[in-house]
Amino acid sequence: MSLWRKHATARGGMLSRMNKAHLIYCASPEWGEVVRDRIIPWASGGIDLGEDLLEIGPGPGLTTDQLRLLVPRLTAVEVDSDLATQLRTRLDGTNVTVVEADATRLPLETGAFSSAICLTMLHHVPTAELQDELFAEMRRAVRPGGVVIGSDSLDSPEFRSFHEDDICNPVDPGTIVARLERAGLRDVQLATNPFSLRFIARVP
Repeated sequence: MSLWRKHATARGGMLSRMNKAHLIYCASPEWGEVVRDRIIPWASGGIDLGEDLLEIGPGPGLTTDQLRLLVPRLTAVEVDSDLATQLRTRLDGTNVTVVEADATRLPLETGAFSSAICLTMLHHVPTAELQDELFAEMRRAVRPGGVVIGSDSLDSPEFRSFHEDDICNPVDPGTIVARLERAGLRDVQLATNPFSLRFIARVP
C-alpha cells in the first residue's frame, strides 16, 4: 500500500488523503469500539433515520457496520477506489450498497434518501468550499422532511499531531450552523463535547 491515498475527480473535486498509520487505526478493533459505543450513539441516538440512509465517507467501513443495523437499506459513498472495493466485497449480500464517487458530485437521484450522515470524515475534505458542496449534495439527496446528520473532531494540537501529513481541515463550530443553512438546511441543532461536534438538520 502506498503511504498516501490521493483521489480527485477530473474536474478537481474532493481530494482525500490519509497517512498509513491513521488508515490502519481507522480499521482497527479499538476504533470500532469507539464508533459503536460513542460516535454512533451520540450522533444518531433517538433519531428516526427512515428506511434509506446515505452514508458519506465510510473509509474502511466500521461506521457502516454499525449504521446498517439501524436501517433497512444503507448506501455508502466512498471516494477511495480501493476502500470502496474492499467494503463492497466485505458487505456483499447485506443491506448495504457501496458507491465509489466524489460526494461533492453525487451520482444519486434527488430526494432518494430518508436521511444522510457523515461521521469523522469532514476534516479530510481539504477546503471549506468543498465541505459546503458536500453539505449541499447531502441536502439534495435527502427528501423533504428528512434529516442530515454529521459529527467530526474538534481542532486541537493533539488532533493535529495525529494527522501529521494528512489532509486536516477541521470544521469551525462557530460557523457550521450558518454554512448548513446556506446549503439549504433548516432547524440546525449543534452540540459539542470536549472532543467533537455534532449537527442535526432538516431538509425543508
